[in-house]
Amino acid sequence: MQVALIIPEAEWRALVADVEQLKQEAERIKAATPAALPDDILTVPQAAAALGLTPEAVRRARREGRLKGIRRNEKEWGFYRSVIEQFPRRYHRQGR
Repeated sequence: MQVALIIPEAEWRALVADVEQLKQEAERIKAATPAALPDDILTVPQAAAALGLTPEAVRRARREGRLKGIRRNEKEWGFYRSVIEQFPRRYHRQGR
């Protein structure tokens, strides 16, 4: 069963104009906002190289809670690139 709604033409045109205005505003916001790039996941050796630390130091920092890691599988941990980039600033170390 379909439902039909009859509205005056002036109201219809106002609604269509509002929808067009909303579309333009959405496109303006989308153009002004930079597209979020997917965050890379680095392995322990890659994270260690980016931080200038040894892989064991990265593992120790993760175990102590100073560096947030994610489980890649049963044995391996990974680290988001954004977390690695924030680590030196957080702990007042000089980055590369």
